[in-house]
Amino acid sequence: MNSRLLLLLFAGLLSLGQLEINAQEDVFEVKKDGDKYRIEMNGKLFTEYITKGYNKPVLYPIIGPHGVSMTRNYPFKEVKGEATDHIHHSSLWFTHGEVNGISFWHNGEKTGKIIPTEVVRAKGGRFASIVTKNNWNGPDGKTICTDRTSIRIFKTPKGAMISYGVTVHASEGDVKFGDTKEGSMGIRTHPNLRLSNGKGVTTANGKAVNSSGHKDKQLWGKRAKWVDYWGKIDDHTVGVAIFDHPNNPRHPTWWHARDYGLIAANPFGIHNFEGKKKGVGDMTIKKGEKISFLYAFLFHEGDAESADIAGTYDRWVEAIANMRARAGNK
Repeated sequence: MNSRLLLLLFAGLLSLGQLEINAQEDVFEVKKDGDKYRIEMNGKLFTEYITKGYNKPVLYPIIGPHGVSMTRNYPFKEVKGEATDHIHHSSLWFTHGEVNGISFWHNGEKTGKIIPTEVVRAKGGRFASIVTKNNWNGPDGKTICTDRTSIRIFKTPKGAMISYGVTVHASEGDVKFGDTKEGSMGIRTHPNLRLSNGKGVTTANGKAVNSSGHKDKQLWGKRAKWVDYWGKIDDHTVGVAIFDHPNNPRHPTWWHARDYGLIAANPFGIHNFEGKKKGVGDMTIKKGEKISFLYAFLFHEGDAESADIAGTYDRWVEAIANMRARAGNK
């Protein structure tokens, strides 16, 4: 997506009331710091894009409304009152648990790694932009496929939105994304947003709902356009909604959404989610072909109703449709 199209998307979001940024105002600054990129919003840390050390690129921390941290600190650091399970749940990430039979979801010597090969763009301004090219390498170091990841961060009236797009290219041969629940566009939330306590967590007070009307633990394995988790952190009610774009494969996606703070959009793990025969959710990308995914994370104040998650989702979809239509007429 080129800069002109990004500005069209920005303008579309602005005209629909999603953003409150003055057109001449530079809100974001992106600074390289070793193997990571520090992204500041209005002079304060919002997140860092970390390219090494966690077997895939990740965003951590993520600072939400009122300056509260929206994701779990582990495995980056251990904090009292947080669980230390699932070391591979690294704040916010995209990967999958079965790619040509190899897990990129888990950590370990026999798992795959997503290695950034080029940072195409790392720029601030009215929005932050990180664009990278990445190799998906197997345990033997050989590249299975490549991707282009485009991350955009926008300021919203009471928080921020992360747009996260990934285009996977079967550059080396056919690539099969396998039928497993272990995937794909994921976040591990702050422990207060969990639906239940456990493993050292005593502060869970989260609630959850999806676009289909399912609530709390009912979300797991269900299909929905969006999900939203919220709860109180430091006496402030805050939440995170995740949007699945209508053009994504198999929209509306299934959700690997647990009560302990894992939320992941997963269009592949059908046999786990629906109790069907293993393999029904496999998706093969033929050599030379590409497949694209687009998600958004909205970090907001209030619950799903007061934050108007349903309406915001519709405006997000409309803004992107308007942007693409306008670009097609150029």
